[in-house]
Amino acid sequence: MKNRVFLKAIVCLMCAVSSVPVMAQFNLKKAISGAVKATQAVTLTDEQMGEYVKEYITWMDANNQVCADDNEYTIRLKKLTEGLGDADGIPLNFKVYYVTDVNAFACADGSVRVFSSLMDIMSDEELLGVIGHEIGHVAHRDSKKGFRTALLTSALKDGISSQGGKAATLTDSQLGDLTEALVNARYSQKQECAADDYGYEFLKKAGKNPWAMALSFQKLKSLQEQSGGSSSSKLNQLFSTHPDLDLRIKRMEERATSEGIEKPVEKTAE
Repeated sequence: MKNRVFLKAIVCLMCAVSSVPVMAQFNLKKAISGAVKATQAVTLTDEQMGEYVKEYITWMDANNQVCADDNEYTIRLKKLTEGLGDADGIPLNFKVYYVTDVNAFACADGSVRVFSSLMDIMSDEELLGVIGHEIGHVAHRDSKKGFRTALLTSALKDGISSQGGKAATLTDSQLGDLTEALVNARYSQKQECAADDYGYEFLKKAGKNPWAMALSFQKLKSLQEQSGGSSSSKLNQLFSTHPDLDLRIKRMEERATSEGIEKPVEKTAE
């Protein structure tokens, strides 16, 4: 069985199947040192924020193995997300990271990254629920606010240098610090519930079954229980600041039932 490490992302990629390499662990932080540039007080315009988000997701895609277009994971995700075009005006793009960690995350620019090991243990409906929730954070600009906070308190904590309003390029060390800050970031319970509600409506409007939201939370609860409830478990740490899973399941189930939406037949992920 693959070694699965449960991490929190904000706010969830390989060669052709015929030549599948061994999965690597998610590149949380590269061990590269670099001096932090500090030439002025930290101020960020929306344009600079956009540049940093683009730089960050480009770096992440370059430092984690991305599944090719003809890979089975990519094909599955593409089919699953067909019709999911944008989140409140923010265009979405999807990729798979071929890594051992069980996770998914979304960036402020609409980049959604799903980890292959998460796809291994979730059905299509369960994955849609996770994706819908992450897209909710993008649409509500939670991801943008979280990125700004992480940027200022980690990578740019000592200031930035800019010329003509252009944001300074981050070093590998700064990008690593930023990744660590994003992984450890937490949304408020209000933000989490709002993202659930958005995900439900988003999937429904896209012609997907919104029961996916409840099913994804049921799977997460099952994984949490399988971890044994140890306080040292990374999975329990993941849920320590989240709204109660039972409550989230109940809210989504009651909503779908009241709307007369049929619960899909659950299938075990292959």
